[in-house]
Parts: sequence; C-alpha cells; structure tokens
Amino acid sequence: MKSKSKSKSIPAILMPLVLLLLSSCLGLSLDIALNQNGSGTVALEYQVLRALESLGRLDGNERWNAIPVGRADFERSLDRLPEMKLLSFSSKEDEKNLTSAARMEFSSITGLLAFLDAGGRRSSFSGDARSGRLVLTLSEGAGIENPGLDDLIAEISSSYAVSISMSFPGEGSLELLDKQGMPLPLGSEFNASGRKLSCSFPLYEVLSSEDGINVVFSW
Repeated sequence: MKSKSKSKSIPAILMPLVLLLLSSCLGLSLDIALNQNGSGTVALEYQVLRALESLGRLDGNERWNAIPVGRADFERSLDRLPEMKLLSFSSKEDEKNLTSAARMEFSSITGLLAFLDAGGRRSSFSGDARSGRLVLTLSEGAGIENPGLDDLIAEISSSYAVSISMSFPGEGSLELLDKQGMPLPLGSEFNASGRKLSCSFPLYEVLSSEDGINVVFSW
C-alpha cells in the first residue's frame, strides 16, 4: 500500500461523525454485529486530543462544537436517524485524550448505512441480510494536503489507529481494495475469513494513502 507525502488533500473517512473526528487526530474503533434479519448493534469508541477538543469551548470555533463529547451531544447526532438507538454511552479523559464509547442498535442495514455515511458517497451495499456485500471507504486516496505538514501529522497520529470489525451469523470474508478496485495487501492485523472479520490501520497510513482504502465485507 503506497503512502506518499506529496498529495492533494486530506482523505475523507466514512461517517459524518468520523469525518469530523478524524480531522482532529484520533483513534477510532468500530465494531458491527449483524443479525440474520438485518438488525444488529454497533460499538464505537473514539479518542480526541484534549488540546483540540478544547478549541470548541472558545468563541468563534463552532466547527469543534459539533464533536460529540458527551451523551447529550451524541443523542443529538442520532436524532435524525430513526432506525438507530443509543444503548449506552461513556467517556473518560486523561492528560492527553478524551475517550468516548457508544453502543447502538440498528433495525436494518439501511439504518446502519445512514449512520455510517449519510451522504451515501463513501459506502455501498448490495444483496440482503442473508447474503450481501458492504463496502466502506476509509480513504479516497487524496493523501495529505500540505506536504510541509507531513512530519507533524505523522508525529501527532503515531499513537492512533483506525480499526473496523464486523460479525455475522454465518461465514464471511474481508477484502481490502484501492480506489481502482485492485487488491491491497492485508498485512498482519487482519482477520479476513470466519464469522468475525476485522482490520486495523495506523491512522497516519489512512491519512496519507494515495491509493485509497476500501474495506469490503461479504457474507
């Protein structure tokens, strides 16, 4: 998988929430469990640098206020999604990070996609609950906007990762494809077959990718 310092723009990451959070340098873990009827649960955990989150408390920085840092914030972000229900939410902080964890349930795969990608530009689904193919785009392959910031972004993001897993009632498979639909190497932190599939990337690898990263779940 290629990662180059000279490129055009910071890649978009799936989900409006994740798009916003990832622009703030974070760790992200997403775990989806699918039932036979297409319903299921989602467990989401994300870390935000406290130094960046605090910007939202300053006048004129409305962009950062949208980051859900409490249960009420997260509930408001789900108000427009009738097929999503918040089951639990918790948060904690240390000297460096604010860590939030939420567990939700969805009533259909359509409801799940509305949560993952409201605009429908970075995810796609074909098939049904019994046999389907779900594609999630982690990176569109634009790389890092300003090559002069490459070293700084690499340093800040070095302790963060993006992890996604999905489990099924039966067997499934996982593929990684670039923006041209060509296979990417799986590496060491992947489980590509079985009932629970998973993959994990260093955050910098996602941000700096020029080839694009598409995670494909099939069952």
